[in-house]
Amino acid sequence: MSATAGGESLLTPRNLAAFLLVSLIWGGTWLVIRDQISTVSASWSITWRFVVAAAGMFVLAKLRGEPLGLPREGWRWALALGLFQFCLNFSFVYNAEKFITSGLVAVMFALLVVPNAVLGKLVLGQAIRREFVLGSSIAAIGVAMLFAQEWRASPATLTEVLLGAALTVGGILSASAANIVQAMEGAKRQPLLTLLAWSMLVGVFLNAGYALATEGPPQFDTRPAYGLGILYLGLLGSVVTFPLYYGLVRKVGAGTAAYSSVIVPIVAMILSTLFEGFVWGPLPGAGAGITLIGMVVALRGRSSPLPRRATPEP
Repeated sequence: MSATAGGESLLTPRNLAAFLLVSLIWGGTWLVIRDQISTVSASWSITWRFVVAAAGMFVLAKLRGEPLGLPREGWRWALALGLFQFCLNFSFVYNAEKFITSGLVAVMFALLVVPNAVLGKLVLGQAIRREFVLGSSIAAIGVAMLFAQEWRASPATLTEVLLGAALTVGGILSASAANIVQAMEGAKRQPLLTLLAWSMLVGVFLNAGYALATEGPPQFDTRPAYGLGILYLGLLGSVVTFPLYYGLVRKVGAGTAAYSSVIVPIVAMILSTLFEGFVWGPLPGAGAGITLIGMVVALRGRSSPLPRRATPEP
């Protein structure tokens, strides 16, 4: 991992610090989401998160000298990203955590590279190597073992566990669709931070509209923990990490930067163990290990890098 397609080594102090910071922040977002939905509906919690994130991204775009307005062409991409990434993806993920532990959702989300590769082949003509298929299959076996443990140890019924899994798959597919949108030439022509800011704002209106229709008037928890969680997810989990991640993509290559998808679920599972009572044993231990090994094999076997603007973690 010393020499990469991006031209720089991941192991330089600056690049390694950015890599670890991104992985740690995203690893912690999953547990924070769990608290967010304990007292406030998922839709309203997502709305508040992206109110903060959109405002922060506009400020960052201004500081970076990017224009704050999108050209007419840019709106189609902002609408698509707002729908797939900042509305559907997060709605699925937040609701999934009502039924299964945050660490397990994070481990499943590491499989995002699979639909990325499939859609990349179908839409963008990117090739898929056999090593990628092998690694993805190994990782899927590991995830199945983790779900078996979740079913055995959780007070939730099998139906609830399967519902949590199905919602997570919905989030993965939505995020993958957003990845493909971001990989298209029209989206690449838009100023990155400006496009993200407007996409997040689109997500705010979509989530708020859905919340008003299904949950009623706005909800907010006045607990300090809830407010701090909104700030963590909106600022650290979105505004800080997006530029750091994309900086890594430019410097070390998207393939190397994507190794964060191996670190993130490790952090999430550790936090889930400490705060959610996730119980380890031979089955989940083997499942987690097999999943991570499979992800490493899959990432090493990818023939072409992820899109430059591949969507990061929730």
